[in-house]
Amino acid sequence: MAKIGNIDVGDFPLLLAPMEDVSDPPFRALCKEQGADVVYTEFISSEGLIRDAAKSVMKLDIYEKERPVGIQIFGANLDSMLQSVEIVEASGPDIIDINFGCPVKKVVSKGAGAGILKDIDLMVSLTEAMVKHTKLPVTVKTRLGWDEKTIMIKEVAERLQDVGCQAISIHGRTRAQMYKGSADWKPIAEVKNNPRMHIPVFGNGDVDTPERAMEMRDKYGLDGAMIGRASIGYPWFFKEVKHYFKTGKHALPPTMEERVEAARRHLQMSIDWKGEKLGVFETRRHYTNYFKGIPDFKPYRMKMVTSDDSADVFAAFDEVLQKFGDHQFV
Repeated sequence: MAKIGNIDVGDFPLLLAPMEDVSDPPFRALCKEQGADVVYTEFISSEGLIRDAAKSVMKLDIYEKERPVGIQIFGANLDSMLQSVEIVEASGPDIIDINFGCPVKKVVSKGAGAGILKDIDLMVSLTEAMVKHTKLPVTVKTRLGWDEKTIMIKEVAERLQDVGCQAISIHGRTRAQMYKGSADWKPIAEVKNNPRMHIPVFGNGDVDTPERAMEMRDKYGLDGAMIGRASIGYPWFFKEVKHYFKTGKHALPPTMEERVEAARRHLQMSIDWKGEKLGVFETRRHYTNYFKGIPDFKPYRMKMVTSDDSADVFAAFDEVLQKFGDHQFV
C-alpha cells in the first residue's frame, strides 16, 4: 500500500495529474467517480494567491467528494511560497504539491516550474521551508532534468526526501523535450529502486493505455501512475486501467449514452462553477475525446466547440444521441 504521509492511497494508485484549464472541480469529480485515487488541482501561482488574484483564488475550490485531493502551487520566491502555503491550508486540502516540472516558457522564465531544475539547491531549500511551514504532507512533481546532460533525478529525489517530501511524481521527460518524443521511465525506476528511497515514487508521461499502466507497475516497479493527457475528455480511463489490472482484459468502452451524459454533466457543472461564458469555453477541449471515433462527426463537433451559448451545446448533445445512439465503440 502506498501512503502519502498518513494518507493511504491504495495499492498502485492512479492519480489525476494537475493540468492547467483541465483539472478543475467538474473534471476532477468525473475522474473520481471513474476510479481516480488521488486528484490534484490545476497548478496555482503563489504570486497570484498572495495578491488575491481572482483566477488563482478560484482554483482553491475543493469538495469533500474529491478526497484525497492535493492543491498544487508553483513559484520561485521563498516568501511568496510560504505565504501561499498558509492560504492553501485554509482551503483544507489533504496534500500540498509543489510544481517543479511545468515546461511552459512564461513559468520557466521566472525560475518556477521546470525552471528551478537549473538550481537544485533552491529546489531543495524551497521544499524544506515549505515542509517546515505546514502540517500537511508536501509532495513534489518534477521532470528528469533540464536537459539530457543534466539528468540527476536520483540524487534530486534523495535530497527532496531527506528534507521531508512525502512523495514524488516524476514526468519521464526533460524540460528541453517539452512534450515531444517518448517518456523515459528508466530513470524513474532508478529512483524507485534506490535503496535509500522510502517515499512513494509515481510515474508520469505516456501512460495512455491499460497495458502501459501495467508496465509501469510490473516492469518498472513504480508505486503508482499519474495520468494526464489520456484522461482529457475520457474520465473512464481510470476505471478501464483498474479493470485491466483485475481481469487482464479490456473493459467495454462507454456507450454513446454514457458519453453524452458525462459531457452534459461536465458542461453543467462547469457552468455552475465558472459561469456561462467560461464554463462553455473551457469545456470545449474535452469534446474531441468524448466522441472520438465516430464517423462523419465533424459538423456536431464544430457546433460544440464554436457555440458560445450553452443551450446550443446541450442541443448538439441531444442531436448526437439521436443520430449516433446505436454507434458501437471499440
